[in-house]
Amino acid sequence: MSKDILTGFLLDEESFLTLGELSRACMVHAEWIIELVDEGVLEPSGCDAVHWRFSGPCLHRARTVRRLQQDLGINIAGAALVLDLMDEIDSLRARLHWLEQGC
Repeated sequence: MSKDILTGFLLDEESFLTLGELSRACMVHAEWIIELVDEGVLEPSGCDAVHWRFSGPCLHRARTVRRLQQDLGINIAGAALVLDLMDEIDSLRARLHWLEQGC
């Protein structure tokens, strides 16, 4: 059994990453992150790539796109559609849960 100690930090809505930090966290080139922004998959704050800041959920979305591309060979536009559908499913599940709690 390995006794390696892992360290890290939690990202939430109030935590932000730069373009470089996000690309390192996803183990991709910054150009790939820029493609995600251009496609509308990620929405950074800031006026240009130098000043972009990405929230914790952006990291999750970028890693999801990366897995979709690696595992299923989906292009970025297809991954954007998958993310939209996943968001819709989450919304419907939350609404169903709320309705079940009210009855």
